[in-house]
Amino acid sequence: MRVLVAGATGFVGSRLVASLVDHGHDVVALTRDAERYDKPEGVDVVEGDLLDPPLELPSADAAYYLVHSMGAGGDFAARDRRAATSFAEAAEQAGIGRVIYLGGLGDEGDDLSEHLRSRREVEQVLGERAFELTTLRAAVIVGSGSASFELIRQLADRLPVMVTPRWVRTDCQPIYIDDVVAYLVGVLEAPATAGETFEIGGPKVLTYEDMLRTVAAQQGHRLRIVPVPVLSPWLSAHWLRLFTDVPAGVARPLVAGLRNAVTVSERRIDEHVEVELTPFDEAVQRALADGESGGA
Repeated sequence: MRVLVAGATGFVGSRLVASLVDHGHDVVALTRDAERYDKPEGVDVVEGDLLDPPLELPSADAAYYLVHSMGAGGDFAARDRRAATSFAEAAEQAGIGRVIYLGGLGDEGDDLSEHLRSRREVEQVLGERAFELTTLRAAVIVGSGSASFELIRQLADRLPVMVTPRWVRTDCQPIYIDDVVAYLVGVLEAPATAGETFEIGGPKVLTYEDMLRTVAAQQGHRLRIVPVPVLSPWLSAHWLRLFTDVPAGVARPLVAGLRNAVTVSERRIDEHVEVELTPFDEAVQRALADGESGGA
């Protein structure tokens, strides 16, 4: 199958491209700068900027949309809306019949943060077009290179005593990056998933406190956590800037979203794609090892 990947150079996209090649698919990577993209063997490259339309895409059987601009600062939601609109128009014109999108978990009636609302808006923009849209919604993705996991890793590493905002007790269902990629490839190869939305998550619901303690233990630290109710999202973002290297443009929307419980409410995906889910402690161990070895 000929498959286009928008967001091929990112944390998820780079791993997805490699997996698609391993599964025998013909892959076309969309990038803004073809000369700087170290493409895997056998992958074709097309150059284009989603924020500078018109965009021309090659024909393909299916496409993945894995683009977001949260780290670029400013109004990321407006940029994401423009990028999704540009991609959707180009995909439609290219005759691409199916698009697969990785969005975010979160109950729409739960006052979603700006970041999670933007993920849902992109889903809506893509869903209004003629192609069939498959959406996978996930929470924190565990892996070396994940901004949300890196935030957790650095906090667990640098703060033996942690006075934290109350979001530390929020429920989350983290999932290992390899499992996310397995689902992304799996739905492509399961025609019945076209036009559907699925929730994906790891084998266990955890709080952010649970995750921080597990990551700290695997880094050889003991962690004392003292939640307090007075740290607003704005103060929380500044607090994170003091103790992590995560850019402010990423930290602020991530922190605002931590108030929202992000857990799987249904497992319909299991009817179509079989994935042996990785336990959180094992996922953390692999992610830390990848980080130490310089893996992407």
